[in-house]
Amino acid sequence: MSKFKNAIVITGVIGSGKSTVVNLLRVYGFSVIDADEIAHRVLDESANKIASEFGGEFVIDNKVDRKSLGKLVFSNSKAKIRLEKILHPLIKEQIFSAAKELESSNQPYLIDLPLYFESSPAYNEFESVCVVYALEPICLERIMLRDGISLNEAKARLNSQISIDEKLRLATFVIDNSSDMKHLNLQIDKFISALKSRYKTLNI
Repeated sequence: MSKFKNAIVITGVIGSGKSTVVNLLRVYGFSVIDADEIAHRVLDESANKIASEFGGEFVIDNKVDRKSLGKLVFSNSKAKIRLEKILHPLIKEQIFSAAKELESSNQPYLIDLPLYFESSPAYNEFESVCVVYALEPICLERIMLRDGISLNEAKARLNSQISIDEKLRLATFVIDNSSDMKHLNLQIDKFISALKSRYKTLNI
């Protein structure tokens, strides 16, 4: 059995609305380890390494210009690999440290980990996975609106990830976020019911 038996990874594809799902689950009282929050912190802490590896134009006032760096790595697979080599070990260390602390509560907790499948086998010790998904046209619309980018850029970002079909095949739990908030809340209720059946210690 995994030493992280109470961990549930929340993942999906870009534009699936995973953050909305996580925020709703926080309201129910779930503890959440936010991998993006950790990654942002690690990124800024690594500003000197980023400037050295990619150039000073990607760092402004000792902070990484995420938008410029994001455009580079989404369009250049070699740059993406170089960035991951710098950041991933540091991010992983902090995620595992936080998970070890939460395990002691003997309560299920969530790890908001957007690139769980893409990072395999780095996080395979977290065995329970909930995939949030939405239909591709909806994802693309959300990406363009959120990031202020073109359709082609949105497609490139979506295509840089493992397909939603493959993620659904590997999921322990699934939340469909293709419709409205009423539908999403029903999906959340269904997910929590499934957790209560699986984790007898769940107290929310």
